Order: sequence, then structure tokens, then C-alpha cells
Amino acid sequence: MVKREPGTPAGAGHTVDLQRIQNAVREILLAVGEDPERDGLLETPARVARMYAEVFSGLKIDPKIYLKKTFNVQHEEMVLVRDIDFNSMCEHHLLPFTGRAHIAYLPSGKVVGLSKLARIVEAVSHRPQVQERMTEELADLVLNELGAIGAGVVLEASHSCMSLRGVRKTGSTTITSAMRGSFKTNPATRAEFLSLVHSPRLRAGG
Repeated sequence: MVKREPGTPAGAGHTVDLQRIQNAVREILLAVGEDPERDGLLETPARVARMYAEVFSGLKIDPKIYLKKTFNVQHEEMVLVRDIDFNSMCEHHLLPFTGRAHIAYLPSGKVVGLSKLARIVEAVSHRPQVQERMTEELADLVLNELGAIGAGVVLEASHSCMSLRGVRKTGSTTITSAMRGSFKTNPATRAEFLSLVHSPRLRAGG
């Protein structure tokens, strides 16, 4: 069994075995009664392999790297980046779920580039996931790596494993939240965060 540092993705440092994925997809097509040799399916295994390499690219990335470079700024109020689009893959059925992430923190003397919060969302979402764990992982990353006084994360997502199969309920949205530090212990901070997340969106240019 290969040991890895805590917080390092299981696939970190490994390349995707495209041929193995292609072989598996071909077997799936045969198992469901299809002919992988027919014209419309000839290139499907290769396409699926390339797709999996893309949607699971976060397995090769430690999201902590995006939070290493910080700036010393004496800003004591909340920093919030909301409406960060993401796409992930449910690990239970390997079907996609898509949504938006809202991330906030209270700095303790240092801040990170705003785009880096979007980067960690990309890294954490591009691996087999469940929304609940993804929410917790993002909150822990921001709190611990930035030494923040507090951190809050809210994810809103639609899951195709609910709309395409099983109960087949389209239009449903799953909302999860994770509060750390002052966001958990201070009701006023938590209320401010949630109020800002759900406040009307401003139009560009005013």
C-alpha cells in the first residue's frame, strides 16, 4: 500500500491509464447489449477515456498549492467570492452534479488572490465526490491554509443521479454548508455571510 501525505489526493503524481479506461468502456458496451464495433460507437471508448482524464484531473492536484502565496493586508472584514461555477462527478453513480460555490473568510492579516478560491473549487470538484464532503474540504482548506479567523462555504447543486435515474426529480437543488471558526461560533458573522450569499446579484457596470 502506497503511503501519502494527509490531504494529498489518492491519484496525485499518477497519470491516467487511458487504454485501461477504453477497455472498460468497451466491456460496458458489450454488457448492456451494444456492439462497440458499430460505426457510431467505434470512437466512444477513446472519447470517454479523454473525458474521464479531464473530469478527474483534480486527483493529480493538491489544492493547497493555490493557497500558498498570500499577501499581508490588514483587512479585518469578510472576504466573499460567490457564484463560482463547478462541475463534479458523484462517486456513487459516476453521474455529474453541477452548481455554484460561495466561499468566505475572515482574514487574520493575510489574504489570497481571489482567483485562487476558484482554483481550489476546480481542484476539489474534479474528482469522484459527494457534495457534503466537498463542502467540508473547501472550508477546511480556507481556514487552515490561510490561518483565517473563520471560514464559510455554501454549495448549491443539481444532481443528475436524482434527475436521470431513481426518483427522477428534475429541478431539485441540494444546498450544503460548512462553517468554521467565527462563522460557526458567532451568529452575527454567520448571518452576515448567508445574507450576502443570498442577496440580489449586482449587474456589471452598476
